[in-house]
Amino acid sequence: MSRKNVIIMGAAGRDFHNFNVFFRDNDEYNIVAFTATQIPNIDGRVYPAQLAGKLYPKGIKIYKESELTNLIKKFNVSEVVFSYSDVTFNYVMTRASIVNAAGCSFRLLGGEETMIKSTKPVIAVLAVRTGCGKSQTSRKVVEVLTKAGKKVVAIRHPMPYGDLVKQKVQRFASIADLKKHKCTIEEIEEYEPHIARGGVIYAGVDYEAILREAEQEADIILWDGGNNDMSFYKPDVTFTVVDPHRAGHELTYYPGNTSLRMADCVVVNKIDSADADKILEVINNSKEVNPNAVIIEAASPITVDKPNLIKGKRVLVVEDGPTLTHGEMKYGAGTVAAQKLGAKEIIDPRPYTVASITATYKKYPNIGKLLPAMGYGDQQVKDLEKTINKVDCDSVIIGTPIDLGRILKINKPSTRVMYDLQEIGVNTVESVLRDKGII
Repeated sequence: MSRKNVIIMGAAGRDFHNFNVFFRDNDEYNIVAFTATQIPNIDGRVYPAQLAGKLYPKGIKIYKESELTNLIKKFNVSEVVFSYSDVTFNYVMTRASIVNAAGCSFRLLGGEETMIKSTKPVIAVLAVRTGCGKSQTSRKVVEVLTKAGKKVVAIRHPMPYGDLVKQKVQRFASIADLKKHKCTIEEIEEYEPHIARGGVIYAGVDYEAILREAEQEADIILWDGGNNDMSFYKPDVTFTVVDPHRAGHELTYYPGNTSLRMADCVVVNKIDSADADKILEVINNSKEVNPNAVIIEAASPITVDKPNLIKGKRVLVVEDGPTLTHGEMKYGAGTVAAQKLGAKEIIDPRPYTVASITATYKKYPNIGKLLPAMGYGDQQVKDLEKTINKVDCDSVIIGTPIDLGRILKINKPSTRVMYDLQEIGVNTVESVLRDKGII
């Protein structure tokens, strides 16, 4: 029997995982190409033979998604597998229509086909959109489990934007590890908060190999999800975070709506800054699609290390990059700090941008007068630094989860904004974990 020719559409994350767990050693299929989008500079590479297995001695080339229709014809493809996240239902079905019109089947792999079983209990923390507050929820879970005497090891959704062979299994337990692995800003934003609290976090490309290493030092595995993707591991308890600042998105984004339906507990975050009617809308929507889930209402109160650099000042606000770009948020923690602490003016960075930062605004024109902390490679980090240093302002508010001042040489005073999850009401992360028998 001839093998079925297949293309996997992705963004250097879920696509590689789907290949590894479902297609790699499956002689019914022949993966002829990956396509890439969302993340800069990930097309043009090859998924290496060292990771691709015996069926792919030359590896698998990664193309731009814009070439999809031509690739279907070129390779006589019969099926296309959609494998990335944080996109609208309309976006997914538009791609399905393009694929179907080219004569192919369009496929979405489910949890049973892609979730790996661990020998240890797994807690999954997911979200319905990028920027909901998943990271502080993950930190809260670690805090509760650690206080209960459990050794927790976190595993992060992949961000392999460099040498894929070297990134097969990555372990981060110190700031030095971030430098050793040449992490991008986007990676550091997710790894450093765990490290700063004395934790260990893994990431990489091959998530079964990652899991087996992590299990050797963990009582409990924390799946620290990315975008609004499903867990790569079979969870014992799933927390899914929703955002009343984007009420309704929990029903119309893929696979965020899937993540919502899979939740044992729905965390309604940011209730300290959202409108009451939007909070109620999100709660009602969550109950409609997942009536058995426990609801936790929570806030994300901010703290600022140098509030004197905000009050009465003309400030540049730097926010988490993915939250502003494909997350579509209009503001973040830095903006909240500027408003609460009485900044005189938020300066628009767009007249001062350079190179790849300028290109980011062209791709995502609705970002507005905030600066996304883009840093998917060395050149983009340099472009971000140049942009910040060109802006005519009194001070810089850093609303990202990390100290950008450690990575960039900023030529003006800066202050960091930090935030943690604060549960409000009787339901808490601790009560959910107790009810589920985890602690």
